[in-house]
Amino acid sequence: MGHGTATLPAGLSPRLYNADLAPTQRAGRSWTAYSIFTLWANDVHSLGNYAFAIGLFALGLGGWQVLAALGVGAVLLFALLNLSGFMGQKTGVPFPVMSRIAFGIHGAQIAALTRGGVAVAWFGIQTYLASVVLRVLVIAIFPGLRPLDDGSILGLSPLGWMAFVFLWIVQVVIVSYGMEMIRKYEAFAGPIILATMLALAVWMFAKAGFSIAWSTGKDLSGGDMWLHILGGGALWVSIYGTFVLNFCDFTRSARTKKSIVKGNFWGIPINMLLFGAISVVLAGAQFKIDGHLIESPSDVVASIPNTFLLAAASTALLVLTVAVNLMANFVAPTYALTNLFPRRLNFRRAAFVSAVIGLLILPWNLYNNPVVIVYFLGGLGALLGPLFGVIMADYWLVRRGKVSVPALYSEDADGTYHYRKGVNPKAIAALVPAAAVAVAIAFIPALGALSSFSWFFGAGIAAVNFYALADRKQAFEDVDGEAIAVPSVH
Repeated sequence: MGHGTATLPAGLSPRLYNADLAPTQRAGRSWTAYSIFTLWANDVHSLGNYAFAIGLFALGLGGWQVLAALGVGAVLLFALLNLSGFMGQKTGVPFPVMSRIAFGIHGAQIAALTRGGVAVAWFGIQTYLASVVLRVLVIAIFPGLRPLDDGSILGLSPLGWMAFVFLWIVQVVIVSYGMEMIRKYEAFAGPIILATMLALAVWMFAKAGFSIAWSTGKDLSGGDMWLHILGGGALWVSIYGTFVLNFCDFTRSARTKKSIVKGNFWGIPINMLLFGAISVVLAGAQFKIDGHLIESPSDVVASIPNTFLLAAASTALLVLTVAVNLMANFVAPTYALTNLFPRRLNFRRAAFVSAVIGLLILPWNLYNNPVVIVYFLGGLGALLGPLFGVIMADYWLVRRGKVSVPALYSEDADGTYHYRKGVNPKAIAALVPAAAVAVAIAFIPALGALSSFSWFFGAGIAAVNFYALADRKQAFEDVDGEAIAVPSVH
C-alpha cells in the first residue's frame, strides 16, 4: 500500500495527500452489494451484540418485544448508513478526509482521532475476548496444556499470552494486505458465521424439546415496555455510532449507490431480524431447559459435549471475532494515523502502529476495569453522535452533496476547506455544546432515563447548531476527484 509522495499531483499538499488518503477511481471499484452484506453478516452476529440482545430478554422483554426493539434500531440504522455510505461512494475518500469538509483540512484530526481512539482500545479488547475462546479450544483439544493457563504475567497466563499474540499476528498480516484483503476475508467469513449461528439455534431448539420460553416471567407492560423497546432500538444505533461515522472507509470502493442500498437492506433489517430470532431461540431455549439465562453464544459453545463440534463452533467464533475486529476496530485507527502522518505512514505501516498501541495498552486490564470502560470509552463514544450530526448537516443540508474533492488536499489559504488556519470555527462551536449534553446524559445519574438516547441527543443538537450557524446562501462547487484518484485496489 502507499505510493509515497513521489507522484504528488500539482497543487496538493504532502501533509494532506498520499495514495491511501487519495480518492478512489470509479473504474475498478470492487465492493459489491454482497461485499457490503458480508460486513453486516459478520458484525451483526458479534458476541457483544448477542450479549446485548440476550440482555434485553433478561430485562423482561419477551421474544416479540426483543424483535421489535431490534427492528426499530434496524430501520434507523438502514437510513443512517445509506446517508453515510453515499458520501463515500460519491467522493471516494476515507473518513479522515471526509471530515475535512465540515471541520477543515486540519480540524478533521478531531473527528479522525476520536473515532480512531475508540477503535484502537476496542481492537485490543476484542482480540483479548477472541483469545479467551482460543484458550478454551486449545485446552479442549490438548488437555495436557491446561497448566499453561495458570499463573499471571502482566495479567495474562502464559497460554493467554500465546493465544493473544497469535490472534494479534493473524490480524496484522490480513490488514497489511490492505482493504481488498479485508473485503475477501469478510466475504469468506460471512457464510461461516450465519451457518454456525443457525446451527447453534437449531441444536438448542431441539435440546429444549422444539419449544422455547418466550419470556422470563417478569414481563414488562404498558409505557415501561415501550420505553425499553424504543430504548433498546436507540442503544442498537449507539452501538453502531462508530460505523455510521466512518462507513465511507468501505463504501469509497463501492461500485454504485444501488449496491450500498441492496447490501445494507439484506445486511441490516433482514439480517438483524434473523439475528434477533437466533438470540431469542438461544436465550428462550436455555431458560426453558434450566431457568438460567446465557450471556453469549460462547456459553452455548462451551456446553457442547462433543469435542469435535466444540472445536468447530469455537473456530467459527474466532473467525467471526477477527472479522468484526478488522472492520470495526482496525480500519478506523489505521486511516486516522495515516491522516496524521501522511508523509511517514501508509496504510500498512499505520496498521502496524495501531496494532502495537492495541497491544501496549494491555487491553484485558482495561476490559476488567469497569471504570475505564465507562468513563474513557463511554466518554469518547458520547462524542460520536455530535461528530455525526455536524458532518451530516454540513454535507446533506448545507452543501446538498456538493464537494470539491481536489480542494480537500490543498493547503491554499483561499481554499474551500481552509476556513481559519485549517479549522472551521462553526463546526467546533456546533460540536462543543452538543458533546457536553451527550456526555452529561451518559454520566449524570439523574439523567439516566435518557441515557439510551444520548447518541440521538448529541447528533440532533449538533446538526441543529451547525445548520443555524452555517452560511446557507453560499454557492458550493461540485468537483470530482478523478484527476487525482488512485486505483481502488492499490
